[in-house]
Amino acid sequence: MNVLFNLFFFVLAFVLMEGMAWFSHKFIMHGPGWFLHADHHVPRGGFFQRNDAFFLIFAIPGFLLIAGGMAYGVNPAAAAGFGITAYGLAYFLVHDVFIHQRFKWFRNTQNPYLLAIRRAHKAHHKHTGKEDGECFGMLVVPLRYFREIKRNK
Repeated sequence: MNVLFNLFFFVLAFVLMEGMAWFSHKFIMHGPGWFLHADHHVPRGGFFQRNDAFFLIFAIPGFLLIAGGMAYGVNPAAAAGFGITAYGLAYFLVHDVFIHQRFKWFRNTQNPYLLAIRRAHKAHHKHTGKEDGECFGMLVVPLRYFREIKRNK
Protein backbone atom coordinates (compact mmCIF):
# COMPACT_ATOMS: atom_id res chain seq x y z
CA MET A 1 0.00 0.00 0.00
CA ASN A 2 2.76 2.45 0.95
CA VAL A 3 4.56 1.83 -2.36
CA LEU A 4 1.37 2.49 -4.35
CA PHE A 5 0.72 5.65 -2.35
CA ASN A 6 4.21 6.95 -3.16
CA LEU A 7 3.89 5.86 -6.79
CA PHE A 8 0.66 7.86 -6.98
CA PHE A 9 2.48 11.02 -5.84
CA PHE A 10 5.33 10.35 -8.28
CA VAL A 11 2.94 10.00 -11.24
CA LEU A 12 0.75 12.89 -10.08
CA ALA A 13 3.76 15.24 -9.86
CA PHE A 14 5.01 14.14 -13.29
CA VAL A 15 1.60 14.72 -14.90
CA LEU A 16 1.03 18.05 -13.15
CA MET A 17 4.42 19.25 -14.36
CA GLU A 18 3.14 19.26 -17.96
CA GLY A 19 0.50 21.78 -16.88
CA MET A 20 3.08 23.73 -14.91
CA ALA A 21 5.44 23.72 -17.90
CA TRP A 22 2.65 25.00 -20.17
CA PHE A 23 1.62 27.71 -17.70
CA SER A 24 5.14 28.91 -16.96
CA HIS A 25 6.12 28.82 -20.64
CA LYS A 26 3.10 30.87 -21.70
CA PHE A 27 2.84 33.33 -18.82
CA ILE A 28 6.36 33.55 -17.39
CA MET A 29 8.81 32.74 -20.18
CA HIS A 30 6.73 34.66 -22.73
CA GLY A 31 6.02 37.32 -20.12
CA PRO A 32 8.33 38.77 -17.47
CA GLY A 33 10.90 36.00 -18.02
CA TRP A 34 11.29 36.83 -21.70
CA PHE A 35 14.72 38.37 -21.02
CA LEU A 36 15.92 34.82 -20.23
CA HIS A 37 13.82 32.97 -22.81
CA ALA A 38 14.34 35.23 -25.86
CA ASP A 39 17.65 33.68 -26.87
CA HIS A 40 15.87 30.34 -27.22
CA HIS A 41 13.69 31.75 -30.01
CA VAL A 42 16.44 33.78 -31.67
CA PRO A 43 19.70 31.90 -30.99
CA ARG A 44 22.74 34.06 -30.45
CA GLY A 45 25.35 31.35 -30.87
CA GLY A 46 27.14 29.19 -28.36
CA PHE A 47 26.11 25.99 -26.62
CA PHE A 48 24.51 27.56 -23.55
CA GLN A 49 21.62 30.01 -23.57
CA ARG A 50 20.24 32.31 -20.89
CA ASN A 51 17.11 30.18 -21.26
CA ASP A 52 19.04 27.34 -19.59
CA ALA A 53 18.58 29.20 -16.28
CA PHE A 54 15.03 27.82 -16.23
CA PHE A 55 16.56 24.39 -15.67
CA LEU A 56 17.78 25.54 -12.28
CA ILE A 57 14.54 27.32 -11.47
CA PHE A 58 12.51 24.16 -12.15
CA ALA A 59 15.02 21.87 -10.43
CA ILE A 60 14.76 23.66 -7.08
CA PRO A 61 11.25 22.43 -6.07
CA GLY A 62 12.12 18.84 -7.01
CA PHE A 63 15.36 19.01 -5.04
CA LEU A 64 13.68 20.54 -1.99
CA LEU A 65 10.90 17.93 -1.99
CA ILE A 66 13.37 15.06 -2.32
CA ALA A 67 15.77 16.40 0.30
CA GLY A 68 13.05 17.45 2.75
CA GLY A 69 11.00 14.33 2.21
CA MET A 70 13.94 12.04 2.80
CA ALA A 71 15.33 14.03 5.72
CA TYR A 72 12.01 14.12 7.57
CA GLY A 73 10.63 10.75 6.44
CA VAL A 74 7.82 12.23 4.35
CA ASN A 75 7.90 9.70 1.54
CA PRO A 76 5.06 11.20 -0.56
CA ALA A 77 6.95 14.51 -0.69
CA ALA A 78 10.12 12.74 -1.82
CA ALA A 79 8.09 10.76 -4.38
CA ALA A 80 6.63 14.00 -5.74
CA GLY A 81 10.13 15.45 -5.92
CA PHE A 82 11.29 12.44 -7.90
CA GLY A 83 8.26 12.89 -10.21
CA ILE A 84 9.25 16.52 -10.84
CA THR A 85 12.83 15.42 -11.47
CA ALA A 86 11.68 12.66 -13.85
CA TYR A 87 9.70 15.28 -15.79
CA GLY A 88 12.86 17.40 -15.93
CA LEU A 89 14.75 14.45 -17.40
CA ALA A 90 11.96 13.85 -19.92
CA TYR A 91 12.01 17.54 -20.81
CA PHE A 92 15.77 17.44 -21.35
CA LEU A 93 15.57 14.32 -23.54
CA VAL A 94 12.58 15.47 -25.59
CA HIS A 95 13.25 19.21 -25.84
CA ASP A 96 17.01 19.64 -25.77
CA VAL A 97 18.15 16.32 -27.23
CA PHE A 98 15.36 15.19 -29.59
CA ILE A 99 13.80 18.47 -30.77
CA HIS A 100 16.71 20.92 -30.73
CA GLN A 101 19.48 18.34 -31.26
CA ARG A 102 21.79 19.94 -28.69
CA PHE A 103 23.22 16.44 -28.47
CA LYS A 104 23.10 14.26 -31.57
CA TRP A 105 21.64 11.21 -29.86
CA PHE A 106 18.19 10.73 -31.40
CA ARG A 107 18.09 12.04 -34.93
CA ASN A 108 15.65 10.06 -37.03
CA THR A 109 12.32 8.63 -36.07
CA GLN A 110 9.09 7.64 -37.72
CA ASN A 111 7.18 7.53 -34.43
CA PRO A 112 3.98 9.58 -34.97
CA TYR A 113 3.93 10.87 -31.38
CA LEU A 114 7.51 12.13 -31.50
CA LEU A 115 6.97 13.64 -34.95
CA ALA A 116 3.86 15.46 -33.67
CA ILE A 117 5.83 16.83 -30.72
CA ARG A 118 8.56 18.03 -33.06
CA ARG A 119 6.04 19.65 -35.41
CA ALA A 120 4.19 21.42 -32.58
CA HIS A 121 7.46 22.78 -31.24
CA LYS A 122 8.42 23.98 -34.70
CA ALA A 123 5.08 25.81 -34.88
CA HIS A 124 5.90 27.41 -31.52
CA HIS A 125 9.29 28.57 -32.75
CA LYS A 126 7.96 30.18 -35.92
CA HIS A 127 7.12 33.09 -33.62
CA THR A 128 10.35 34.87 -32.72
CA GLY A 129 8.75 37.41 -30.39
CA LYS A 130 7.11 36.94 -27.03
CA GLU A 131 3.58 37.52 -28.37
CA ASP A 132 1.41 35.39 -30.67
CA GLY A 133 2.84 32.09 -29.47
CA GLU A 134 1.21 28.68 -29.73
CA CYS A 135 1.89 25.15 -28.45
CA PHE A 136 3.41 25.97 -25.08
CA GLY A 137 3.37 22.40 -23.73
CA MET A 138 5.92 19.70 -24.33
CA LEU A 139 4.47 16.20 -23.99
CA VAL A 140 0.84 17.03 -24.80
CA VAL A 141 0.25 18.57 -28.22
CA PRO A 142 -2.92 19.39 -30.17
CA LEU A 143 -4.42 16.54 -32.21
CA ARG A 144 -4.03 18.49 -35.45
CA TYR A 145 -0.32 17.68 -35.45
CA PHE A 146 -1.06 13.96 -35.31
CA ARG A 147 -3.47 14.39 -38.23
CA GLU A 148 -0.81 16.27 -40.21
CA ILE A 149 1.69 13.48 -39.62
CA LYS A 150 -0.85 10.87 -40.73
CA ARG A 151 -1.74 12.92 -43.86
CA ASN A 152 1.89 13.29 -44.86
CA LYS A 153 2.72 9.56 -44.70
